[in-house]
Amino acid sequence: MREEERPMEYRFKIAHREALIGCALAVFNIIWWYGFAYGLGSKPPEEYTYILGFPAWFFLSCIAGFIVMVILVFLVVKFVLKDVSFEDDEGEVPE
Repeated sequence: MREEERPMEYRFKIAHREALIGCALAVFNIIWWYGFAYGLGSKPPEEYTYILGFPAWFFLSCIAGFIVMVILVFLVVKFVLKDVSFEDDEGEVPE
């Protein structure tokens, strides 16, 4: 059987799904950061509002964005990602 015809091993399917989840988290982080940094930060500095002494654009994009991403990554790792063995286990598919 040629390599293209072989069914993809379940571990590769899991790895591809988890890679897409990681990419989605990265894209979400970039959109969050860009939206707040350039959305609120495009005004003249005289018009800035402040949160805890930081300009609102900086606080929301860098500080709150970091906290949101830490929480999202924790939740994804805890509840979405699967523990997959690296051992070669001929044909055994976990439940």
